Amino acid sequence: QVHLVESGGGLVQAGGSLRLSCAASGSIINLNAMAWYRQAPGKQRELVASILKFDLTNYADSVKGRFTISRDNAKNTVYLQMNSLKPEDTAVYYCYAPVSGYDYWGQGTQVTVSS
Repeated sequence: QVHLVESGGGLVQAGGSLRLSCAASGSIINLNAMAWYRQAPGKQRELVASILKFDLTNYADSVKGRFTISRDNAKNTVYLQMNSLKPEDTAVYYCYAPVSGYDYWGQGTQVTVSS
């Protein structure tokens, strides 16, 4: 079992910044890849950014150059630094980790960007 807890969401004006955190606990010895997804009202959940072994990263085109994913292995935590936020970034952001063939999700954290 892996437990993921997100934090750092909130309300911010367009152009502002937020940093999301996701702390992992439990059976995390095989935790290599982690990712952030988001789901806006009425839309499908979409991949925002992922970080793999050796810190290889991947970003959705819509956030490239604005968001940065990183991890602190000592703290078993992954971060998502979000800069130059836009109203279309408004969504619930979820932390995700595939471990030993199972998919684990956090409870989600709301990010609201006002225009």
